[in-house]
Amino acid sequence: MTETLANSLVEFFTGAFSDGFVYRNELIVFLISLLPVLELRGGLIAASLLGVKLVPAMIICYIGNILPIPFILLFIKKIFAFMKKHGILVKLVEKLENRGKKKGEEVKNSKWEKWGLLAFVAIPLPGTGGWTGALVASLLNMKIKDSFPVIAVGVAIAGIIMAILSYGLPALF
Repeated sequence: MTETLANSLVEFFTGAFSDGFVYRNELIVFLISLLPVLELRGGLIAASLLGVKLVPAMIICYIGNILPIPFILLFIKKIFAFMKKHGILVKLVEKLENRGKKKGEEVKNSKWEKWGLLAFVAIPLPGTGGWTGALVASLLNMKIKDSFPVIAVGVAIAGIIMAILSYGLPALF
């Protein structure tokens, strides 16, 4: 699913930016990496499809994936409360909260909460990643100083795994 969605977004963004646009492919990769669900995983797939070299792709995707995380950690509960209070997409908010709480139980029930969060973010499976990890950390009331570094390391590990899957193992050497 991630690969199909990434491919569709590559086609969309490629059409949106002119061929003469400097660093067009890198910008496309960055924008895809910013998006929830796709994040770094989709960004690296897109980078591979667009022929962006591995090291710049890793850096661009990492920055794109990490950039929203502090804002999610700081503000998601307040944003959700505001949306519910004013009747804005209440069902979506409740769905996201329930999903985050369910995923949070997996993390919280692990013997070491931080290690559970790290594994959750690092293993590139559907429904995991930096965005969901930040939502889980927020709903578990984890301190930002504890959760952000764990999420950052998890995104880096996911990046290495996805680089191997997107570019192949020989590209790393």
